[in-house]
Amino acid sequence: MKASDEAEFTEFATAMIRRLRRTAYLMCGDWHRAEDAAQDALVKVYRRWNRIDRTHGLNSYAHQCLVTSVFDQSRKPWRRERLVDNGDETGDLTGVLADPARTVDDRMLVVEALAALPPSQRACVVLRHYGDLSLEQTAAVLGIGVGGVKSQTSRALTRLRELLDQTERSAP
Repeated sequence: MKASDEAEFTEFATAMIRRLRRTAYLMCGDWHRAEDAAQDALVKVYRRWNRIDRTHGLNSYAHQCLVTSVFDQSRKPWRRERLVDNGDETGDLTGVLADPARTVDDRMLVVEALAALPPSQRACVVLRHYGDLSLEQTAAVLGIGVGGVKSQTSRALTRLRELLDQTERSAP
């Protein structure tokens, strides 16, 4: 790879790694696996750097690689282990609200609710509402039609509302 391409990739990777890691975390619920998936995605991007349309397709391709990495990880046997969040990265997800303890609690409730969704629904919600991808971009990343993205997102949001409503009702 030419030095200019190397510098361009390094700039891209530096700008994207945190976003990719947070997106992966919302999809898998584990910071270590999210870091692995983000790094795997950047390795795939690096390998194809000279062939990627960097004007339009770079972010979409990086997200597609990320989703593939997360789904590949979910097929491994260690996925069945119980996920435990050590809380070392929770400050990265959103801005600060009036009550920091409640903010962390709310984030953890959302992450737990996301973890209860099937992987395809979780991916649609995360890419559309956290990753801020369009319907078409999400469809391209996941390799499904726009209608599939709409229906998966709708089902996922309905289920998330149910799960979060149950949590709210059961809170003291």
